[in-house]
Amino acid sequence: MQQQVQDIKLYIDGEFVEAESQATFENISPFTNEKINMVASGNKADIEKAAKAAKKAFKGEWGNLKLDERLAYVYKIADLIDEHIEEIAPLESFDTGLPISQTRKMVARAANNFRFYANMVKSHLYGEAYQVDDEFINYTVHKPVGIAGLITPWNAPFMLETWKIAPALATGNTVILKPAEWSPLTANRLAEIIDKAGLPDGVFNVVHGFGETAGASLVAQPDVELISFTGETTTGSEIMKNGADALKRFSMELGGKSPIIVFDDADFDRALDACTWGIFSFNGERCTANSRLYLHESIADEFIEKLKQRVDNIKVGDPLEDNTQVGPLIHQKHYNNVKKYLGIAEEEGCTLYSGHISEDLSRGNYVAPTIILNANNDKRVVQEEIFGPVIAAMTFKDEAEVIELANDVRYGLAGYVWTKDIQRGHRVAQAIDAGMLWVNSQNVRDLRTPFGGSKHSGIGREGGYYAFEFYTEQQIIHVAIKDHHIPQFGK
Repeated sequence: MQQQVQDIKLYIDGEFVEAESQATFENISPFTNEKINMVASGNKADIEKAAKAAKKAFKGEWGNLKLDERLAYVYKIADLIDEHIEEIAPLESFDTGLPISQTRKMVARAANNFRFYANMVKSHLYGEAYQVDDEFINYTVHKPVGIAGLITPWNAPFMLETWKIAPALATGNTVILKPAEWSPLTANRLAEIIDKAGLPDGVFNVVHGFGETAGASLVAQPDVELISFTGETTTGSEIMKNGADALKRFSMELGGKSPIIVFDDADFDRALDACTWGIFSFNGERCTANSRLYLHESIADEFIEKLKQRVDNIKVGDPLEDNTQVGPLIHQKHYNNVKKYLGIAEEEGCTLYSGHISEDLSRGNYVAPTIILNANNDKRVVQEEIFGPVIAAMTFKDEAEVIELANDVRYGLAGYVWTKDIQRGHRVAQAIDAGMLWVNSQNVRDLRTPFGGSKHSGIGREGGYYAFEFYTEQQIIHVAIKDHHIPQFGK
């Protein structure tokens, strides 16, 4: 794996600058655990500087642009991303360990996020009118809220950053992005692209740093009215507590422990394909991963044997090689956490079936694709999010039992149901307590639809016009068109 990168600065008010404190931190390769580069480490002073710039842009040039002028910038960002896909994709793989065959598709989707939201603002960001007899016309307008604070995760960082940045900019807000400290490279590249697009100074800002410094300061900053966070549930809860006194608006996409349910009449081979892809793609580091497998007892033995064969054949390797399917986990701390859960599984009486990792990968944070067998819902490894290439396989007898099992966790992000009985497919999908369900399908995203979870998996929805509820303020204007009755107190 070869890649040359420069040290990274913050991007504030249209300039790449060092942190006010001059502090930096090391960015570490998941493939070798050696230093990639140094990154400027922002804190409260840098957040204050970014907020001042973002507020000035919102009140000034950006806020005064006509809609078509603003959206022209958004379309230009998409075009520039398209021009650099073959450069950004390997950078993402180098930084995160994600296989390049997957990051190429992610980067292409990132460009589409900007186009999609520019189109969506033009076609769907409109008000409503309410006529009251011949006395009133009442109508609504959508207004940008102000400064959007975006705190993004390290799994698929480039794509997930654009999920938030695109609707924030398209609706007229300004942005302060706090990327995950474990994956800074493509956030910096995005800042360079947006700088090249020529947005007014202060519209888009990037403050690298740690959650307890840069992230906490962003949440506490009084002029930042929106906080969109994607990440771990405990962190999301802490962010909401810290922003509660300021009555900030929150969008939270948090953890998951999503079930995949395979009934005895399912298309066996397609369900196997979806199950394997859904847990082992993205190195298993995906919030919607189908990490709990529930198999009807009549097909369980055959399905598990076929799944073992898939695990044996998954290509674990260098993320920059086209044939690699699973790469290293992003950071040694996360690697140690996933390995800890494999130890817990064995302590709890489960057995593990794992794929192969070659000796030449020993320096990287590699966890082989693993099936946890002899598990049940009482085990920690079934209840808690592992966030790696690890799936727990279990059995069920009937529809009622599997619905109860699927709902018996604190999370409620996604779920997958496989059956040829379409009535049962609808019944089971609607009975599962999760924000998103797929029936006879892998995790295919339609950007027009709401994305988000229930229970401890999040608050609010991203995607389509649903994002407008978060990124805009809806205002109602009441206009009298006739002299209606007004009580005359004190006359």
